[in-house]
Amino acid sequence: MVFKKLLGALGVGGPSVDTVLEPGPALPGGLVTGEVRLRGGGSDVTVDRISLLLVARVEMEGQDEEQEGTVVLERFTVGGGFRLAEEAEHTVSFTVTLPWETPITELHGQHLGPVLGIRTELEVAGARDKGDLDALAVGPLPAQEAILEAFGQLGYAFRSADLELGHIRGTGQQLPCYQEIEILPPAGHAHAVNEIEVTFIATPGGLEIVIEADKRAGLFSDGHDTVHRFTASHHAVPHTDWNAQVDAWLKEVIAGHEARATPPSGVEHYGDQHRSGPGTGAVVAGVAAGVAVGVVGGMVAAEVVDEIGDAFEDEEGDEDAGGDDEG
Repeated sequence: MVFKKLLGALGVGGPSVDTVLEPGPALPGGLVTGEVRLRGGGSDVTVDRISLLLVARVEMEGQDEEQEGTVVLERFTVGGGFRLAEEAEHTVSFTVTLPWETPITELHGQHLGPVLGIRTELEVAGARDKGDLDALAVGPLPAQEAILEAFGQLGYAFRSADLELGHIRGTGQQLPCYQEIEILPPAGHAHAVNEIEVTFIATPGGLEIVIEADKRAGLFSDGHDTVHRFTASHHAVPHTDWNAQVDAWLKEVIAGHEARATPPSGVEHYGDQHRSGPGTGAVVAGVAAGVAVGVVGGMVAAEVVDEIGDAFEDEEGDEDAGGDDEG
């Protein structure tokens, strides 16, 4: 077993930590189970608190260019209040519940692009230090999977997925960021739409689905975005013709090009400025062959696991800032 030394606030010779997650992808709103394995350092210490931080890489818009940063989506306290003897070993088992809005990182075992991790933080004698970092895989809820597969059945192809810092106005969004899944239209709609961007905002009762169509500019008109919001119940998944449902949604979204001022009944229209806060654009084109929503070359899951430490290490300061607001 390899323990990762904490060489910052706790000092050289302090405790070391290795966090092990149960294998397999988690689900939004689902459980993550594992163990925090501690080994004492050169002296006895009191471990006041053990925290797990759910962290994500996000896109955020700077003054001159788009940048990446790290935010804390949730903070869990899983242990503490015990004495760790010199060079002694101590294991803390945990089960935590992910936020319902936790982004999807994979579909059918193929990585989609977003990078999530579980960071372990120890508090000893008033000093906090971040130790082990583990990649976290999150699969789709049944309703999310059904909707994405329906896009594929209708001829739409996956392009990329990313996390954007900011909020979507008029929704129940709770996290400081949202996921955009970018999907390319089939040839029959390519004359009218550049791409479709889909955002899922999950709750215990169902999904809010925000669909944004990036319209092509015509000879005498500017291109623009049309945005609509729909809802779906988790319980409706096995009883719904999702191809027909998604096709109906898309027809309303595309038809909104001619009726932006008067959206169809039952459809909420936010206009071009529906998203508050910074950020649009893709981070990673992700999906390998076999994914129902399309095929795009890019990073596979194993590569993401290998590089996740480097992806987060440069953003420690941003992570601290995000965690205070959301913990």
